[in-house]
Amino acid sequence: MRIRSNGSYDALVIGARCAGAATAMLMARRGMRVLAVDRSAYGSDTLSTHALMRGGVLQLHRWGLLPRLAALDTPAVRNTVFHYGEEVVDIEIRPADGVDALYAPRRTVLDPLLVDAAWGAGAEIRHGYSLIELVRRPDGRVAGAALADPEGRRVEIAADLVVGADGIASTAARPAGARGPRVARHTTAAIYGYWSGLGWRNAYHWLFRQGASAGAIATNGGAHCVFVAVPPARFRDTLRQDMAAGFRQVLAEVSPALAEAVAGAHQESRLLAFAGRRGFLRRPFGSGWALVGDAGYFKDPLTAHGITDAFRDAELLAAAAAEGTEEAFAAYERTRDALSLPLFEATEEIASFEWDIETVKRHHLALNKAMRPEVEYLAALGLAPPAGTHFVEEIAA
Repeated sequence: MRIRSNGSYDALVIGARCAGAATAMLMARRGMRVLAVDRSAYGSDTLSTHALMRGGVLQLHRWGLLPRLAALDTPAVRNTVFHYGEEVVDIEIRPADGVDALYAPRRTVLDPLLVDAAWGAGAEIRHGYSLIELVRRPDGRVAGAALADPEGRRVEIAADLVVGADGIASTAARPAGARGPRVARHTTAAIYGYWSGLGWRNAYHWLFRQGASAGAIATNGGAHCVFVAVPPARFRDTLRQDMAAGFRQVLAEVSPALAEAVAGAHQESRLLAFAGRRGFLRRPFGSGWALVGDAGYFKDPLTAHGITDAFRDAELLAAAAAEGTEEAFAAYERTRDALSLPLFEATEEIASFEWDIETVKRHHLALNKAMRPEVEYLAALGLAPPAGTHFVEEIAA
């Protein structure tokens, strides 16, 4: 493992998954000295909705990483299908801005891809390291962090900027003093797993009945991620005790056809659960620190937009960090919030489950409208600088 002899960096990123690894890559491509650490092992799995929306795929295209993702047995998704009770609305993905399909990679595929790209850009990555505490100067400015290495030894790293990219339960956000100007009112709970041989085409299938939802998302290895989502009270009171039975029950309520397909398919994993957590929008920067991804902005996963927003905010934060001024970080916050709030509000309505079928259709139209400015903003950036692309091409060979 390469380690700088002076232990000093322009940026220390806490978390090296989709938000942290992407941020480290982009900072390194801008010439910054970057170290990213993660407590988990390289290539390990994590809870995820997988589905990349157009903005997320556009980012991978801009960064030169999309061919590598497609080469890793990640199926191209060319249709999004909404199942409103018995009604089916099939939407074909329109080619634009270098994107002619969507992708829903397993995190065991996506996260290592981004870590490798960060390494190729010149960033350092260390796995098995966790945050102990932030280190501050006498004037209170964050100036680095104390980490625990894989053997539990304390390691202090000096950095001009410490970035919290360690998810909704961020260990960096609270000690940094991040506060949330907005907290969601609603959340959902979900149970999901992976099945091969489902017999449904490679698409994003979103299914809705009043009071519950489900989905089937084509992912790596010929498998589909299949989930059910309900209000947290129902999960807590009736589903958590026997998740397998609860999963089957809700799936049959929402879609007897999908329930039948799952019953005849091969289950590739145990069932996983998300018990629900209210979304939030935190102030994403302060004196010597910044937040990116779910550490700074999290909304309910029912609309499957988290990874896409993480890629967007990695771009915004890397640009601000490279400039390094207070105004640059303030612009990061303004742009993030302007692009996020319409998505946050539309997700709130869908996650409430306070809708009938006609109402949820209107919420989906609002969500689609909220996505457009994000895509337009990213498309206007053009292709990213090619630094590090040579590395991606080499490992893909």
